[in-house]
Amino acid sequence: MTYTQFYNQWHSLGCFSTHQVRAIVPDFNRFNFHQWQKAGYIVSLRQGWYAFADCLQMPDYARFFAGKICAPSYISLHTALSFYGIIPEAVVEITSVTTRKTCRYDNAFGQFTYQTVRPRLFWGFVPKTMRDGKQYMMATPEKAVIDLLYLYPQYSSQDDMRELRFDDDWMRDELDKERLMSFAERINSAALTERIRMLRKAYGL
Repeated sequence: MTYTQFYNQWHSLGCFSTHQVRAIVPDFNRFNFHQWQKAGYIVSLRQGWYAFADCLQMPDYARFFAGKICAPSYISLHTALSFYGIIPEAVVEITSVTTRKTCRYDNAFGQFTYQTVRPRLFWGFVPKTMRDGKQYMMATPEKAVIDLLYLYPQYSSQDDMRELRFDDDWMRDELDKERLMSFAERINSAALTERIRMLRKAYGL
């Protein structure tokens, strides 16, 4: 199979794994991946996963790949908080939540970090659709806040909460406070509930 043939057959996926390719083309020569990567046609996302190099010029593809190279997972924490405008900083690293082990991958598309939660906490995310119709999963604003306070217990005082630099206008006008509290009740953690109380007090909610 030539690269042009491979490109035409697989490009619509954006990225692919060696297992996917071998499942469709059992006699595929895996050495092609090495050659095509060396030629700059494809880039490695992690061991056994590749993306087409022209995806580097396409917006949002890094977020799409985040859910592919470690599944199941959804984007949350600082990346989601930045996406919704809750924190002022532009976040380069893509932070996700997964039921698999905590891990990190660095590749041409950026840095990908995954934090582990138990399966019973793996919820509170919605699909985001890209221009070409592809979708990736991202936490709702309230779940992103919950995930942050649950996974980073060092934020425990009013001063700690203010250091997060959450946008005051967003917190006051756009945060769904009832949903935030219902999410906390669903998790049923006294420590998390106390941290949310500190958050609300710090921002006058």
